Order: sequence, then structure tokens, then C-alpha cells
Amino acid sequence: MKKKVLIISSSFYKNFEKQLLAGALKKLDKKLFDVRHYSVTGAYEIPQLLNILLKDKKYAFCIALGCIIKGETPHFDIISQSVSDKLLEISIKYNVPVSNGVLNCNTPKQAEVRCDPKLKNKGGEATHAALSVYNSIYKH
Repeated sequence: MKKKVLIISSSFYKNFEKQLLAGALKKLDKKLFDVRHYSVTGAYEIPQLLNILLKDKKYAFCIALGCIIKGETPHFDIISQSVSDKLLEISIKYNVPVSNGVLNCNTPKQAEVRCDPKLKNKGGEATHAALSVYNSIYKH
């Protein structure tokens, strides 16, 4: 029986979302995992939806994907820290691995490099991290 995997991504930067998601999906074996993907408007909404969905469903692991780019106000710092803290909190609360693939970039160029499938695609890296925790739990 396939294990369910949850991916929640932010569509605020649609092109980055598309690339991160492609990188994440490329790392998942469709024969082993049934992937459920949800898209929300911004990174701040990712932990909100994750918390709601984990109340009723069982997932082997979850992956959060998105991009926050620094602007001229402290909004970047507040959102970045809040999202990161809540993802870890939810992981501990529900006892399910949650991989943080929400990028915190100073410039759009940094985001491009981190999303590019030919370079550092962090969607794939977040999936690799989630799989390492999953394998530690289920392979031992």
C-alpha cells in the first residue's frame, strides 16, 4: 500500500513554486508514494493548512515549498522566522516529518539559483531531507 505524502506550496512567486514542486516530485517514487499537493497564496499560509490537514489525515511525511524574498520592511524577517518555527512545531505536535523547503532569499536572483532544476533546486533537497527521516523511521 502506498504511503501518503503531503506537499504544500506557496504560489506567491508562481514560477519558483513550479520549479520547487518539479524538483520535489522528481525525487519521489510514484510506486511507493501517493502525493497530495495543495497550493496556498503565501508562505505564511503553509503552516496553517498543514496544521488543518494533519488533524484528520495520516501522512508519512510532509514537504513545505515556497519562497520569501527580502523587501524594504521587516516583514521578511517576521514571516521567515514564523513559518520556520511553526513548521517545526507542527512536526513535533503531530509526530510527522515536515521538511522545510521554504526559501528565505535576499534577492530574486538568489531565489532563481535555488529553484533552478539545473542548479540547487531546493525542492528536491527538501524531499531528500524528508525521505532521510522517513527512511530512518520505517527502514529500521
